[in-house]
Amino acid sequence: MASEMIINHQEKAHAILKADADKILKLIKVQMDNLTMPQCPLYEEVLDTQMFGLSREIDFAVRLGLIEEIDGKNLLGELERELSALHEASVRK
Repeated sequence: MASEMIINHQEKAHAILKADADKILKLIKVQMDNLTMPQCPLYEEVLDTQMFGLSREIDFAVRLGLIEEIDGKNLLGELERELSALHEASVRK
């Protein structure tokens, strides 16, 4: 029963982190569609804050043993790749 509870907590932690990452991804995709980032420093500040918050959530979940460190790094890496694509698209426009 205890191992089932641990697995359930791990699944919940992963789902919550994924949902938070998806929210940030949606924010990035909206910017990619509108390509307004260079004119909007507030957007960059909000995005930086969101990314920092997610990294802290991931660190906390890793320290609790709810997710593997590599899974957290992969989640952040995916978002960073999207950010890179956003920057490239805004420069091309």
